[in-house]
Formats: sequence, C-alpha cells, structure tokens
Amino acid sequence: MKLSLAFLLVATGLPLHAAGNLSKPLEALRAVQKEGQGNAEASKAWQEITKADASNLPEVLKGMNGANPLAENWLRAAVGVIADEALKAKKMPVEALVAFLKDSQNSPGARVVAFDLIQRADAKLAESLTPTLINDVSSELRRHPVAKLIETGDKALAAQEKTAAVLAYRKGLDGARDEDQIKTLAKKLRDLGQEVDLPTHFGFLMSWKLIAPFSNADRSGFDTVYPPEKELKFDASYEGKGKEAKWVDFTSKDEYGKIDFNKPFGMEKSVTGYAATDFVSSEDRPAEIRIGCKNGWKVWLNGELLFARDEYHRGAKLDQYKLPCQLKKGKNTLLVKCCQNEQTEQWTVEWEFQLRVCDATGTAIVAKN
Repeated sequence: MKLSLAFLLVATGLPLHAAGNLSKPLEALRAVQKEGQGNAEASKAWQEITKADASNLPEVLKGMNGANPLAENWLRAAVGVIADEALKAKKMPVEALVAFLKDSQNSPGARVVAFDLIQRADAKLAESLTPTLINDVSSELRRHPVAKLIETGDKALAAQEKTAAVLAYRKGLDGARDEDQIKTLAKKLRDLGQEVDLPTHFGFLMSWKLIAPFSNADRSGFDTVYPPEKELKFDASYEGKGKEAKWVDFTSKDEYGKIDFNKPFGMEKSVTGYAATDFVSSEDRPAEIRIGCKNGWKVWLNGELLFARDEYHRGAKLDQYKLPCQLKKGKNTLLVKCCQNEQTEQWTVEWEFQLRVCDATGTAIVAKN
C-alpha cells in the first residue's frame, strides 16, 4: 500500500514543509481581517505554518511584509512557535536571518523579529551586528546600538574619561529616534556642559505666522471656512470674535516646538486660530508631517487637507499623529487650524500644537535655506 508523503512526514515527526513551500497557507493567513473575516482559514493555515521546518523562518518573516496588523500578529506567533522548536533542536537558520535583517526592503517589524531571533540563537553575533544598526531605517532597531552607546558613555564617565563619554553620548543622540532615549542623552550631554539643539534634532518648525481669534461658539469653528482657508494674505485683517483678527509673527522658544496661541492672543476660549509657515525642500520627496495637539485641528499642505481631528483635551504627545505626504522641490506651504473649546477647567487652557517634518524613521528633514 502506498502512503502519502504527508502521512510519512507526520508519522516520523518530520516537518510538513521544506523551505519555500508555504505560499498557500501564508496567503490564507495574510487574508485574515477584522471581525472574524477569514479566521477559520487563518487558523487552519497557522496550524500548518507552525509545523514548518526552521529553514522556513525567513519565508514566514517575509510574509509580514505589507501584512495588516491582525495578520502580522498571527505571523509573529507562528514565528515564535517555529523558533522555539528550532532553538531546542539547535537548528536556527542564523545565516539566513542575518541576510533577512540586512535587507532593509523587508518590513521594520519583521526585521525586528529577525534580530530578536538572532539574539536568542547567538548573542555574540547579535552584539557584533548591533553597531551596524545605528542608522537603520527602523527606529526600533536603532534602540539597540543607542542603548550600547549610553552604556559605553556611562562607563567612560565612571572612569572619568569625559571626552570619551561625550563622544559616545553624542553619537547615540545622532542615531536616537525614540523620545525616551533622546531625553536621556540630552540630559547626560547637558550635565557635561554640552549644547543640545532638540528642535533641530526633531525637525520642529519653530517660526510661524498666527492669526486669531475667530469664533468657535458651539464648536462650530471646526467646520467654518474662515478667510485663511481661502487665501493667505498676511497683511489682511478680519472681523474676529470680539476683536480684530490679524496675522502676527511667532517663534517658539519651547524646545519641543510648541506653538502656543495663548502667548500672542491671550487666554481665549471658544475660539479658532490659524498658523502658516513655509518649508523649503531641496527635492521632491516623500515625508511625514507629525503633529501633537489636544485641541481640534486640521492640517493642509500646499492647499490639500492632509488630516483633521475634531476632539478636545484628550492629551497630546510627540508624534501623536503621523501624516504621510509628498514634499515638492522648493516652497511648501503648511496651514494649521487650531480650535479651542468652551471648557474652563485649568487643564483645558492649552491652545497649542507642535509640528515637525521628518521621514518615516523620524529623522528630521532639514529645510533648505
């Protein structure tokens, strides 16, 4: 009696799949959607994938490229199951994982998982790879070399080698993209008497033209099209809420780039303001406009609405919203609408935003002078 290959593999405990043979189950798993759509097929595919040989790990990781968040989570879990078995059998395909890691065309999340697997299989190899990640396109992978540089700086400082400590901290800051590490390094450098320019590091736009106050009575200002949305005439003035609305120059002195309407216009409530500035790009290129704001806001780039958020005082943080966009070579005009509501509690007085221009890694894009 002839037995199928699949039966023989199961009977002998061998994996069902050789390398490069998972296209169909990976396709099924990547098709899973919210609200249970495709769950049955994904569950069956996941079971099949987890039986794969360790040599399939790069293929499964590659399945994470462009996957939706739900499918990516399924795939991460599958990688974990395969990797655990590979570690027990000492069959982790380290060389192939290194190649996967070095290919920056693979998704950042998948490359982070690959690096973690390399660390588990060969800690010394992972340590030797760490310095090469300082300028990686993945901000999460940069955390490893930045952490090492902080450690190096701390050791140099403990040995009273101030120059070496400064060099390590400065190199770490140059590579850091996450706020917690940037704050840590900025403090260490300043404690050593070094200057740190955080607005430039982050790419905050500090100088704007502001106009206010237009009305936001009954929170109607968010949808009301006031004159700045029709044309930017900086020598013009308009009828505002209880007073004339006219443009003023404003340069932030906050190192996190906060543009505070309260400073030039006073502590107004139920009002709407606008901020405009130009960003000169040296080339046509993709970019991200990243904004933090606890007020209602809209952002336009070169007259095109990028995004809007009609909510108030739910907190603000760095890079709260990331708006992919396309810069054109030369002048790019940014317009921000910022609405303040009627609440009077102390925690509602902020009428401000912060905005920076960067690439997808969070690296500041420097405006052309």
